[in-house]
Amino acid sequence: MSEKKELFSINVYLDDYQSVENGKDKVCMILFHGDCECDFFKGEILPGGADTQKFFRNEQPLLSARYILKGTDKSGNPTKIFIENNGTWNSQGNIETKPRIITDSEELTWLETAKLTGAVCDGNKEGHIIIKYYAEDDVIDLVK
Repeated sequence: MSEKKELFSINVYLDDYQSVENGKDKVCMILFHGDCECDFFKGEILPGGADTQKFFRNEQPLLSARYILKGTDKSGNPTKIFIENNGTWNSQGNIETKPRIITDSEELTWLETAKLTGAVCDGNKEGHIIIKYYAEDDVIDLVK
């Protein structure tokens, strides 16, 4: 079995926070912007990125972030990447995610079928988080 390694990360900057709760359940929506620069893509999150977090009584808390990155692939071609990142909190209180990706770049279509996982990490300042995406060694080899 191959080892998981970091494939890429996205800097996320929190813009706004809205929530509603009724004493037993709570839903939060977090609007954000950000950027990505890695070996195969460079770009920014388009306006409209949002993370919805649901905390319902007697259910595991869930999150679902959706956003589109616009930039260039490693050949310099204009590219968009849609990411839907669904996740939950593990027993240590860390967020683990499973992304679904769609892109218009022929060069990056492998992202659409790659078995990726994600993690939410603290950034270097207030309102900044980093989403790290991990893949197996065989996927990492596709990037090289």
